[in-house]
Amino acid sequence: MSVNYLRVLRTIKVAESTSLDVLLTNLIKGNLLPSALVWVTSRPAAASQIHSKNFHDVTEIQGFYDLQKEKCFRKRISDQNLANRIISHIKSSRSLRIMSHIPVFCWISATVLENMLGEEERRDSQDSDSNHLENCKLIFYEEDLRQRGIDVREASVFSGLCPQVFREEFELLKEENSEAVALVSNSSVSCRRQDVDLSNNIPQDSGLKVLCTDLKYPYSKLEVLRYGTSMAELIIREKYKSYLRKRFQFISEGTMEDRNPRILNEIYTDLYIMQSGSNEVRNEHEVRQIETLFRTAATEDTSVRYNDIFKPLPGQDKPIRTVLTTGIAGIGKTITVQKFILDWAEGKVNQDIHYIFPLLFRELNFMKDQKHSLTEILSVFFTEMKEFDFSYKKHKVLFIFDGLDECRLSLDFQKTKNFCDVTESASLDVLLTNLINGNLLPSALIWITSRPAAANQIPPQHVDSVTEIRGFSNSQKEEYFRKRINDQNLTSRIISHIKSSRSLYTMCHIPVFCWISATVLERMLVEAENGEIPKTLTEMYTHFLLKIIRQRCAQQREKDKMIFKLGKLAFQQLMKGNMIFYEEDLRECGIDVEEASVYSGVCTLIFREELGWYQGKVYCFVHLSVQEHLAALYAHLSLVNNHRNELNQHVFSALGDKIKSVTIFDLHKSTVDQALQSKNGHLDLFLCFLLGLSVESNQVLLKDLLTQTEKSMHSNVVTVDYIKKRISENISSEKSINLFHCLNELNDRSLVEEIQKYISSGSLTHSKLSNSQWSAVVFAFLTSEEVLDVFDLKKFAGSILDDDNSCITSDEILLRLLPVLKASRKAWLSHCKLTEKSCAGLASVLSSDSSSLRELKLRDNNLQDSGVKLLSAGLANPHCKLEILNLSDCKLTDKSCASLASALNSNPSSLRVMNLGFNNLQDFGVELLSTVLQNPHCNLKVLRLGRCNLSERICAVLAAVLSSSSSSLRELGLSDNCLQDSGVKLLSDGLKNPYCKLEILRLRFCKLTEGSGSVLASVLSSNSSKNLRELDLSYNKLQDKGMNLLSAELENPNCKLDTLRLICCNLTEKCCSTLASALSSCSLRELDLNLNYLHDSGVKLLCAGLENPHCKLEILRLYCCELTEKSCAVLASVLSSSTSSLRELDLSGNKLQDSGVELLSVGMKNPHSKLETLRLRGCELTEKSCLALASALSSNSSSLRELDLSNNNLQDVGVELLSPGLKNLHCTLEILS
Repeated sequence: MSVNYLRVLRTIKVAESTSLDVLLTNLIKGNLLPSALVWVTSRPAAASQIHSKNFHDVTEIQGFYDLQKEKCFRKRISDQNLANRIISHIKSSRSLRIMSHIPVFCWISATVLENMLGEEERRDSQDSDSNHLENCKLIFYEEDLRQRGIDVREASVFSGLCPQVFREEFELLKEENSEAVALVSNSSVSCRRQDVDLSNNIPQDSGLKVLCTDLKYPYSKLEVLRYGTSMAELIIREKYKSYLRKRFQFISEGTMEDRNPRILNEIYTDLYIMQSGSNEVRNEHEVRQIETLFRTAATEDTSVRYNDIFKPLPGQDKPIRTVLTTGIAGIGKTITVQKFILDWAEGKVNQDIHYIFPLLFRELNFMKDQKHSLTEILSVFFTEMKEFDFSYKKHKVLFIFDGLDECRLSLDFQKTKNFCDVTESASLDVLLTNLINGNLLPSALIWITSRPAAANQIPPQHVDSVTEIRGFSNSQKEEYFRKRINDQNLTSRIISHIKSSRSLYTMCHIPVFCWISATVLERMLVEAENGEIPKTLTEMYTHFLLKIIRQRCAQQREKDKMIFKLGKLAFQQLMKGNMIFYEEDLRECGIDVEEASVYSGVCTLIFREELGWYQGKVYCFVHLSVQEHLAALYAHLSLVNNHRNELNQHVFSALGDKIKSVTIFDLHKSTVDQALQSKNGHLDLFLCFLLGLSVESNQVLLKDLLTQTEKSMHSNVVTVDYIKKRISENISSEKSINLFHCLNELNDRSLVEEIQKYISSGSLTHSKLSNSQWSAVVFAFLTSEEVLDVFDLKKFAGSILDDDNSCITSDEILLRLLPVLKASRKAWLSHCKLTEKSCAGLASVLSSDSSSLRELKLRDNNLQDSGVKLLSAGLANPHCKLEILNLSDCKLTDKSCASLASALNSNPSSLRVMNLGFNNLQDFGVELLSTVLQNPHCNLKVLRLGRCNLSERICAVLAAVLSSSSSSLRELGLSDNCLQDSGVKLLSDGLKNPYCKLEILRLRFCKLTEGSGSVLASVLSSNSSKNLRELDLSYNKLQDKGMNLLSAELENPNCKLDTLRLICCNLTEKCCSTLASALSSCSLRELDLNLNYLHDSGVKLLCAGLENPHCKLEILRLYCCELTEKSCAVLASVLSSSTSSLRELDLSGNKLQDSGVELLSVGMKNPHSKLETLRLRGCELTEKSCLALASALSSNSSSLRELDLSNNNLQDVGVELLSPGLKNLHCTLEILS
């Protein structure tokens, strides 16, 4: 380009179009974007193009100096003897030694000499392209290549084959540049095609893709190339990636005949995936599980992106080989797998993996009765890989097994024999179990997806990581609808309607339900159909079914036949627990294969022609919930049209009273009973649909399908009464909650509405509630829109805590509300008169995998040792994720320590904070705990043992804990124990140990003297005490001598203390001088000197340190230090200092009077003041102080956020005087006491 600084047109607008040379010159001169930084690099010969007045600094890169040359060779060549020989040879030649200042020449020299000196091979000479050297060109464009007889495709091939000599680059404008890597050192530019040997080189993608796109061109010029296995493998891999890209780049939502292929990358919405899932089998329906997960507050479970599932979490050293990903039906497991594979095939992520082999269990089922080798199976499913050696150890392969819940193989990990040969034939279950447990291809990665109910087929010891796909978060739901529907106004209406129904909004966590809702609502809202828009699940699914059927069937008779046969299939397979069915399953229901193909508008047909040997057909419904709805419709139609109760499998004749005896209520009753007996809740949603179909609105929709009509109003009333009766019985909370959902489908909300009146009026505990009413309380809280973060028992039991004659105890209330507590993140149960009766229930919550509880406060309850023993059973459970436990003042002894120690040994990983203060644990109890604190798996970081009747002897035990390399302890509270100076001396041995990680130490009321000051001073000066950040020595008789000893070591470079509390330590003004000196150079940020006899003279000495530019103190507390207005004068001077860091000042309990506050106000108005918090409680102030403070608050330099004026004689007049300051625009005050 022509860069002319003298004649160039001046431009200052970034949006104005002009030539590139004009833009660049104006950008460099500063006319365009004058605030932008500009860095130009150039070879020296071209640097003069920029005039010297247009740059501020010139730097020159001069390459390696002599030591760096040697460092370069030693880093590049692992054989240090060989590196020394190369360095020696280069030093022997002046020209080579000089050229080695250039890094590229060092690389060339190493490349040549490493080969020659290491393997004694001859060096081949190569021709150079003198033409371009003569023209001083280092960068060539397409026209340069054509002049030399090289076309673009040929150049791409060369760049792939010879990347060390010649390379192709893609710039921002997508134009291809080719350059010679080593021209600056006069090395060879091109290479003869006949001499290229690729046996030990891996071509770059640019050249490889040209070869793979069309191997015939330019094959005539490449026929003499010698390439080894690496080149052949890369061609196979690129071909395989291309196959996977074609296979997974499109997604079809819904049914096969209703396919609308969409580009996956365009519509894919990230799903909510959590680490630390579990393969525990739960006893509730999958839909209710997702409801449970999203109704709780966010916990510390770690979210993970789908592309990172094989990456260890921070702090995890063990590599991840096997991942088990769980998620309910339709939650997005298969789509997540598909996106993972597509991203890999497109070269975006996980390129360290060489091959990915996705296999579906539903297809593997076809091979269950035959024997094959792993190599044979893979060559059948992936014909592109028939010639590939799967046992080659250098290959990193990933096997993805999708749909464990669809597996019909017998996976027995205990009895299956060991098997490690990929070429040896065996049954499929033997191959899979050995592949998963690592006997077969131990270096292979394994990814298994499953519905939760089937996840426990894989033993935990064979799984390195469990992740759980929880579907769409609330924001992701909206993102999905906006991506799927182009009309954003329509999208907003759909989102608004779904939000208005709690059941619909909850179900939209499931991606498939979002598709169903969009399918129904998009049509209804656009066409403005008559009738109400669906608000319940049953209405939504009924509309969806009828839409599909209308599109497929023109005649009513054909429609009836299809629904009945598909309904029968859905019902029978649901009773068997099957979501996937094969031809034999269809034949049992009277459906042949051709008929099934016709029905594939409702029943998805999955068929893979490339299976080769196994061209079987697999069938399934769009989603499990669609199958459940069809099954319920079949049961309803069988009852109404044929007088058959399918749940009892009993056919009634069409005669006499028996017809009348078969009513809708009979069907409802038998279904309710069977659903309550189900161990895994598989009939829960089926029951909701069945009951919903009997509601009048759905009867109207289904009128064409009903050959007979029955007035269901009376039957529904009887059904509602029966459901309420079952709720009142002692059934699990999961079953109870589903029955409330059933009442919603029947449009009966009377029980919940009744209980909500009690809740809103605050009279929940004033009345004796029935079992069903308590269940309604649980349901009301669990289905409210409020996130359950804190469960505060006092809100429920507050009125009975002061009533010893109450008809219900706090224990009983807690046990009734355990499901609510289980869904909460924090449980505040302190001061609630709880006993050991509550502990078994709390243990059950802690043991549940679905529990969200992370913090449990039980302070001041009569739990006793027997209660803690019950509670410890929950803490010991591997599913327990509790992190904070407060058991202070619970009437405990050393027996509780034994129980807690046992629990922590069994499950040491989750608990981080434990408070056992105000219990009679004694030394023996803490000794029991100390053993588990040294367990390398114990993550307890905070241990509070205040007032536990401990003596100095326990300090030796705790010192051993602090000295342990495996201890995680960061905070230790020992206040209110008779440790004395001798105990602190013993403890100091641990504090000085290099392994000690303690950051906070509290020693209030420990009967310490100045002797402890000396010991702790030695700790602060120790090189091993750098972790200690906070020290509390309040209410001990340290006196001035002890304080002076401490102050001297605060200045020590090893001391990193930032918080020091010395309340009531018998200090006087005599210690303030040394303390001021320490403040001038130490790291202290917070200093608490409350209740000491410092007087004004002491504060004056302190202020000398506070004004020092090196002082970092931000918080100073001087409560009741016998100060007067004289102290205010020196403190005002500190506030006015530009070097002061003071942000919080407490002068409460001192006789400052109005004159003192006036002096302080002057300092606060100073522009240098950074004060944000000022406490002046009980300082003998009157209304006059308010006038001065109002002036300070009105100052444009005021930074005050909090002001405490309580316990002063301000009166109304004072408040009136303060008001103008509060109203002033410059006032920044947020808290006024």
